[in-house]
Amino acid sequence: MHKLFLVLTFFTFAVFAENKINTSKPKVYMGRQIAWTMHCNAAHWLTRTEREKEENTSEMLRELKLKPGMVVADVGCGNGYHALTMAKTVGEKGKILCVDVQPKMLAFLQDRAKEAGIKNCVSILGEFTDPKLPKNSVDLILLVDAYHEFTEPEAMLKKMRESLKPEGVLVLVEFRKEDKKVPIKEDHKMSKVQMDKELTANGFKVVRSYDKLPWQHMVFYGKDK
Repeated sequence: MHKLFLVLTFFTFAVFAENKINTSKPKVYMGRQIAWTMHCNAAHWLTRTEREKEENTSEMLRELKLKPGMVVADVGCGNGYHALTMAKTVGEKGKILCVDVQPKMLAFLQDRAKEAGIKNCVSILGEFTDPKLPKNSVDLILLVDAYHEFTEPEAMLKKMRESLKPEGVLVLVEFRKEDKKVPIKEDHKMSKVQMDKELTANGFKVVRSYDKLPWQHMVFYGKDK
């Protein structure tokens, strides 16, 4: 019964979340169907109480090994589920660059940040081809369940690569396509093979991976010199 409930919950979310942000059906990239972009009307799903249990988000954030003073970009930040926690970790001397293409998502984030007394989250209204990050200035870029929705992955990866410091990393977290038990629509999942295929074709190399999350891949990519 619990499994059935999960499947119905995620199916309902997927239908609701795909309330047309894209002007047309996303294209196929390197053999992968790009997913529809999640609508801000489904923002409450990002802060659902079950998320920690389902994804072990606290463990994922610990594995980032953030330090005070770091500059971190949360691309596809939504309403700030991860950004607010990371802001506390990097402290007053660090900052979180919160990127989203929907102004309402950023408004939700800033409301939550204000309520929590967090002042080091910087909102950036990105574009589908450009996250608008400053060049050579970011220590770590976090993409949680977001990359698979990028309608122009090559353009985005190019810009994100330019924003990273020489030793900076891009961390890709995606639901495992290889695992049929993960109750997510197939085009909202990615296999590790596909992730590596797309990132290495766009100037990145695998630095390391963390394989102990319940439902997701977590892979760290650096610049391929």
